[in-house]
Amino acid sequence: MARRDVRSDSSRLKAFDTKNKNLLRVVIETPKGSRNKYAFNAKDHVYELKTVLPAGMAFPYDFGFVPSTQGDDGDPIDVLVLMDEPAFPGCVLLCRIIGVIEGEQTEKGKKALRNDRIIAIQQDAHSWNDVKTAKDLEDHFCKELEQFFTDYHKLSKTDYKVLALKGPGRALRLIKAAKR
Repeated sequence: MARRDVRSDSSRLKAFDTKNKNLLRVVIETPKGSRNKYAFNAKDHVYELKTVLPAGMAFPYDFGFVPSTQGDDGDPIDVLVLMDEPAFPGCVLLCRIIGVIEGEQTEKGKKALRNDRIIAIQQDAHSWNDVKTAKDLEDHFCKELEQFFTDYHKLSKTDYKVLALKGPGRALRLIKAAKR
């Protein structure tokens, strides 16, 4: 009898919900408040510990990826998810897209690489119900996010520069262009 592979591969899910095409599927890798940065290893179908942030630094929001996509950096498109309570690695959420942080990263003199982050809100999040686009977020919120990504990349000896904060239309075009 042939042995079946029972490991799941969340990276192969469809990017959008099959019932409501306006909802984006997001697979959480790192939950809000975690110092541990997890990453999905599609080859082995497991979540691996990628790094541990220093004391006093933690992920400010849930962080994950859009399945069945590939960004310029070779990884699935990154998503920052705003929701009421943290999720857990491997949790699949349905989210509404509110925008994108367009950014680029540079490693020690190498060519700059685009590394955009979609911003989405989990569909049932009460605290974020009134936010419809990234422009609805306060300037202070956006500056804190920019500082987090800048500091986070410095830990891995890369520079990160935020280029722009764009709305849901731009984010949707980016996701569609990255579908595999």
